[in-house]
Amino acid sequence: MNLSVSDVENYLEAVKCAVKAHRYRLDMNAKRPDNRKLFDTYLLTMRDAENIILNLNVMDFSDAVPNEHAGFEHETLYIFGKEVLLIERYGTAEKLVPLYIKFNKLDNEFVIVISFHEQRHPLTYYFK
Repeated sequence: MNLSVSDVENYLEAVKCAVKAHRYRLDMNAKRPDNRKLFDTYLLTMRDAENIILNLNVMDFSDAVPNEHAGFEHETLYIFGKEVLLIERYGTAEKLVPLYIKFNKLDNEFVIVISFHEQRHPLTYYFK
């Protein structure tokens, strides 16, 4: 996919507007155990997650990929990475944690945060 900085800035601005307006959800269902694990492993609240999203910038963008689920192939998912300092839930150590964040912005401007967890593999950043 060929994206410009302004394409990603516009997408990210729409995501941030949705988060500020509480028109989003962070998936925590059984299909997304890694999302739940992040909140179980670190002292992290939904407000903290919102702040992390609101602090994303175009340089954190990694990729845009088609949704692979049947019936949703028309949707494009945007992937970002962000390193954040988090405190371990069962300990006192503060750790720099690389996050993998994947969004699905629907046509009605509602945003689904599909992935919000530790990176399994290092990301390649689109504009770096």
